[in-house]
Amino acid sequence: MARVFVITGPSGVGKGTLIRRLRETLPELRLSVSATTRPPREGEEHGRDYWFLDDAEFARRVGEGDFVEHAEYAGRRYGTLREELDRHLGEGAPVVLEIEVQGARQIRETMPEAVQVFVVPPSFEVLQQRLETRGTDGADTIARRLEVSRTELESQHEFDHRIVNDDLEATVDELVGIVRAQLDGAAAQA
Repeated sequence: MARVFVITGPSGVGKGTLIRRLRETLPELRLSVSATTRPPREGEEHGRDYWFLDDAEFARRVGEGDFVEHAEYAGRRYGTLREELDRHLGEGAPVVLEIEVQGARQIRETMPEAVQVFVVPPSFEVLQQRLETRGTDGADTIARRLEVSRTELESQHEFDHRIVNDDLEATVDELVGIVRAQLDGAAAQA
């Protein structure tokens, strides 16, 4: 029985790092690569890190119903392509999604069986510091991301699981425990 795991939380909280580490421990998990209208950051590749689409292509694909979820975040659009998710699920693999809070809410409506994990920073100040030190965004983008983050943090109570990313090893262990318990439960039901 395939499972879908949604990892969400504010920008800069460490979702990508946690998912990389999760997949190192549980290699059977497949990552559903999201689509975005933001430009690639240095070292990112189309199809590996994101499906990089221009605004017109993204809008066209939304209109054609190609997305399981999609949202606007800090002036850019993000979404999960249905074909990407279906491909992994069709192969019987459990899938992890790294998505924004708006998208996680949409997944909750369409796939209530999905396990949702909200990653919380140790403090808002630490989140701001992480965004500033990663060096991928300008001051205006960071300010927009922080503004959105305040609202997102208020919604953490909506999610099945909340983990605080204050100690990477402990946070990875907690996330692995959540996913492993769900996968073991699904295997027991099969």
